[in-house]
Amino acid sequence: MDSRLEDLVQREDSLFSQRTSLVSLWQLIADEFFQERADFTTTRYLGSDFATGQMLSYPSMARRDLANSLSAVLRPSTTDWFSMSVSMEDNIDHAGRAWLQYATGVQRRAMFDRSSQFARATKEGDHDFATFGQCVLSIELNMEGNGLLYRCWHLRDCAWAENYDGHIDTLFRRWEPTIRELIQIFPKTIPSELKQRLEKEPYAKVKCARAVLPAKDFDSKLKTPYVSVYYLKDEKVILEEVGLKTFNHVIPRWQTVSGSQYAYSPATIVALPDARLIQAMTRVLLEAGEKAVDPPMIAVRDAIRSDVAVYAGGITWADAAYDERLGEVLRPITQDKSGMPLGLQMQQDTREMIAEAFYLNKLTLPPPDREMTAYEAGQRVSEYIRQALPIFEPMEADYNGALCEITFELLMRNGAFGPTHTIPRSLSGAEVRFKFQNPLRSAVDEQKSNLLLQSQSLLAQVVQLDPSAADIVDAKTALRDALYAIGVPVKWLRSEEDLAQREAQAQQTQQAQQLLGGLEQGAGIAEKLSKAQATQASAGGGEDQLVNALTKAFA
Repeated sequence: MDSRLEDLVQREDSLFSQRTSLVSLWQLIADEFFQERADFTTTRYLGSDFATGQMLSYPSMARRDLANSLSAVLRPSTTDWFSMSVSMEDNIDHAGRAWLQYATGVQRRAMFDRSSQFARATKEGDHDFATFGQCVLSIELNMEGNGLLYRCWHLRDCAWAENYDGHIDTLFRRWEPTIRELIQIFPKTIPSELKQRLEKEPYAKVKCARAVLPAKDFDSKLKTPYVSVYYLKDEKVILEEVGLKTFNHVIPRWQTVSGSQYAYSPATIVALPDARLIQAMTRVLLEAGEKAVDPPMIAVRDAIRSDVAVYAGGITWADAAYDERLGEVLRPITQDKSGMPLGLQMQQDTREMIAEAFYLNKLTLPPPDREMTAYEAGQRVSEYIRQALPIFEPMEADYNGALCEITFELLMRNGAFGPTHTIPRSLSGAEVRFKFQNPLRSAVDEQKSNLLLQSQSLLAQVVQLDPSAADIVDAKTALRDALYAIGVPVKWLRSEEDLAQREAQAQQTQQAQQLLGGLEQGAGIAEKLSKAQATQASAGGGEDQLVNALTKAFA
């Protein structure tokens, strides 16, 4: 075996052995909240009953609602939920903003192309993230190299490690493709014995693995920061070794603890004891309810002459000689049902605890119990934002941010945004960042956009006291910032240079009109003066007649 491959296999076995107990915890969590994913330590077959042993579906429904809300809040399909920006956005000119908006559209179309499977991968990732506190997504080009491909991988098959800075830079993923798949992907390097099995066993599975790690850790000769290696451990063969300029996996982590590279879901960890309790409680209540509706019976042994028929229309034969003064020959057992209301109340309390653990009480704005003023409604929305925003804000950077950044780098390297010389100079050397738009951010932006209207109202009152106060606010800059904040397309707006040119032209036009007006006024004066002189000359008068003629002319 190649020494590099041997070292790679040792790294893989070490990382997977370190998380053995964690996989058992994931199995327990999946059994309670995510039954269709509960195959960490057991094998699920097609047609398996996922909910075997479950008495109540509420814990799974709470997990489902939280996972679905991730995409609804972080990646709403009704809005353009991300846009490109740069670190020093104030220094970007109009052309730079226009290019960023153009690039945003290109990336959005590439991500949401049907063949990229972005929606499928992120939907699977959302449920893993909500249940286990993390998920593993890969971003790469498809087999034809003409589009993106997003995939979500089972946590059971993945193990990773952090570097000193706390960033994940090493990932091992175990994989069991079919022989047919392997030959399609690695036709030149696949072992000959597997090629011989292709005709008879095309869909037989083969144990394969992939490692993505820093190139220096693999002693690779490739001049890239990272290297991707596919290998067959049993056959001791490296199928592929390629360089990567970026770590092409996204592993968002919800709640981390010091000393571990793996995260936890604060929702399922908190709700796990309540989920166990409500299942046991429901079993007891169901049994008690069944006894109340169909109670157990007491029969006198020697007095019953047939089988007890307690079904509808059934007849049970009793000995005619039995003396019923000794008691009914067949009667239900007396039961105490006073505990049923208490049990139902306890079950309802446990439901509320599970809903609170999954933040369901913070994801929706409860209906008002009375009519509210505009101020009260605004304060209520502000309170909702303060409660819900901290839940999703960290996910934007680790989840959406990582997805968009790796996608941008992949598209940029493959020329999806056109030639590099078409990028405006104002973006030269700038670091591209992403801003995100969601219902919570929209509420925040609406509050920001209202500042301009509030400023206008305040200035209107102050100007009455001091007219010079109007010069405090730069109205054009304030309006432009407000329009950017509410997401007005850049192509709707004129650039600063175009606006300055139009203002200069308008000023020149105004000056020309003033000059023309002055010339016209001067021509009129000259005409009236000449008429007055002509009148004075024809009258043959002196200066007094001239003054009178001028007075009449300009009257």
